[in-house]
Amino acid sequence: MCVCQTMEVGKYGKNASRAGERGVLLEPFIHQVGGHSSMMRYDDHTVCKPLISREQRFYESLPPEMKEFTPEYKGVVSVCFEGDSDGYINLVAYPYVESEVLEQDDMPERDQPRRKHSRRSLHRSSSVGEHKEERLGLAGDNPESIQETKSPKVELHIHSDVPFQMLDGNTSLSSEKISYNPWSLRCHKQQLSRMRSESKDRKLYKFLLLENVVHHFRFPCVLDLKMGTRQHGDDASEEKAARQMKKCEQSTSATLGVRVCGMQVYQLDTGHYLCRNKYYGRGLSIEGFRSALYQYLHNGLELRKDLFEPILAKLRSLKAVLERQASYRFYSSSLLIIYDGKDNRAGMFMERRAEMRLKRVDTSLPESLQDDTSTEPSPSALPKVDVRMIDFAHSTFKGFRDDPTVHDGPDMGYVFGLESLINIMEQMREENQ
Repeated sequence: MCVCQTMEVGKYGKNASRAGERGVLLEPFIHQVGGHSSMMRYDDHTVCKPLISREQRFYESLPPEMKEFTPEYKGVVSVCFEGDSDGYINLVAYPYVESEVLEQDDMPERDQPRRKHSRRSLHRSSSVGEHKEERLGLAGDNPESIQETKSPKVELHIHSDVPFQMLDGNTSLSSEKISYNPWSLRCHKQQLSRMRSESKDRKLYKFLLLENVVHHFRFPCVLDLKMGTRQHGDDASEEKAARQMKKCEQSTSATLGVRVCGMQVYQLDTGHYLCRNKYYGRGLSIEGFRSALYQYLHNGLELRKDLFEPILAKLRSLKAVLERQASYRFYSSSLLIIYDGKDNRAGMFMERRAEMRLKRVDTSLPESLQDDTSTEPSPSALPKVDVRMIDFAHSTFKGFRDDPTVHDGPDMGYVFGLESLINIMEQMREENQ
């Protein structure tokens, strides 16, 4: 049954229709490494997330020079969730309609502590039975734990061919290998829980369509960094402001202006992704942050030194752009750094190294070939990297939505974070030449 109206839906959500329209099955974006709202896959080039009107307006009013460093804004869709005959829950997107659409701004106050929904309350507030909750693994909404992803019952139709493996707090590998980033499923289940708790009175939701910034990477390695020395928006309650300031004080946000919010890095030696989440990032010291950055740039066999220059070039360009944005504040926004864990150059490099090792041990080859080093890849073949700012739900600038607080000059907290990141990467490059 569809919350917005009754319809017949296949197990995979195909050919779903509302008033004759074809619905698009939404699924958790398997490469989401951070954040708390579920990022959903719309198609190969597009993702979507619950719409917050401030963020939508911010995307619509971006200065042209910032668009290189932000995902492309692609519009809005209406979303509802549907249950099929096998007990699975699907989120389905339809062309946006004005009536009866719920924006994230209209949901329970996000500045308040999140409500923990029991199975009983979820059952009362939706037409979906408890057996379906168990198949989804929706046991609760505890933001300080990821135990809810221990035994997920969600059937994902789109998944990665490369397994993900979470690193625990002791830096040892967990035994579980799954086909999606565990943080993605965690956010998805919490999002369903929030939506279902409102389903009795709220029928459609409004989602923002954005560019999938990792779509052109075969093995996307993603680092999600919370930027700036301040995270709370101007409209935050005293309680939330105090919580956010405490998080900053107790993490590298205060000392460096940046902290790790999530990470996945492809390992050539094992063929899977290693993952970290925001709770790991909050506990890092300055040296711990350096180690995390080193780990992000390490493919399991060696440090990807070829990444330093292209990443640094992007960071310096972004810093120059933001220094020209007077009155802009990007509170609680994140920065994504992305590269391909198995790009052509990396693959060629490993193959050539293997060939050279064979030549050195094959005494039947001429000496000139045994010592041949001309097969090393050219250092000019720089790998593709990307740097993008995301999450603008608390951003502001002079004249934006008649915000009462007007800030002077550029966002120096954000710029400080970029400077710290640049300095650490430059030091790491010098130490590993």
